[in-house]
Amino acid sequence: MPPAPRPRRSYDQYCAAARALDAVGDRWTLLIVRELLVGPRRYTDLHADLPGVSTDVLASRLKDMEREGLTTRRRLPPPSAAYVYELTERGRELLPVLQALATWGAPALQERAPTDAVRAHWFALPLLRALAGLGAEGVLEVRLDEGEFHLRVGGAGESYGEGGALAEPDARIVMDAGTCVAVSGGVLTVGEGVRAGRIELTGEGVLAKALRAS
Repeated sequence: MPPAPRPRRSYDQYCAAARALDAVGDRWTLLIVRELLVGPRRYTDLHADLPGVSTDVLASRLKDMEREGLTTRRRLPPPSAAYVYELTERGRELLPVLQALATWGAPALQERAPTDAVRAHWFALPLLRALAGLGAEGVLEVRLDEGEFHLRVGGAGESYGEGGALAEPDARIVMDAGTCVAVSGGVLTVGEGVRAGRIELTGEGVLAKALRAS
C-alpha cells in the first residue's frame, strides 16, 4: 500500500498570512515555486536545480503542493514518457510574492560564499522586479558567466525562463553576476551600466531604447 499522506499542518490562526504560510511556509516550498515559474519541470530537473534538498523531502513537498492546488503533474506526449510538474494559476500568483522576497533579500548577496550554489535563472526574480518601471514591454535575454535566462518585462504577462529566448529577443544584455545584483538592487541602472562599460546591450527596438535611457 502507498504511504498515507502526511497530515496537513496548520498554525490554526484565522489570519490571511497564517493561512498562506500553512500552504507555502514549509522549507523548500517557495524555492520549488521559483523553479516552476520557469515552466514545467521534470522531477530530475527540480532535484538538480535545488542543491541540498533530499529526494524524500522534494517528493513530499510536491505532493503537499499538489494537494494545496499549487501544482499539477502530467505526462508528456510520446515519444517522451516523462512526467512534469507545473504551477496552477494559483501557484503562478506567487510570482509577486517571490519577487518581493528576492528584493528584500538582495542586500544579502553582497558577498558570495565559496560553498554557495548558483544558477543563472536565480537572478531573474529580482531583476524582473527592478525593470518593472521601464515603461516598455518585450523579451529581454540576459547572459551571465553562469548561464542565460530571459524575461518578459512590462504589461500583465511578466515572466521568466531558463536559457535563451525561444525567438529573437527585443533586447539582449551581457554582464557579470555582480553587475546583475547591482541592477537588481537598484544600485545601478542598465543604462548606467552600459555607459560605464559594465553591460553590453544589443537591440534597437522600444525595449532596448528604454534600457539605454534608464
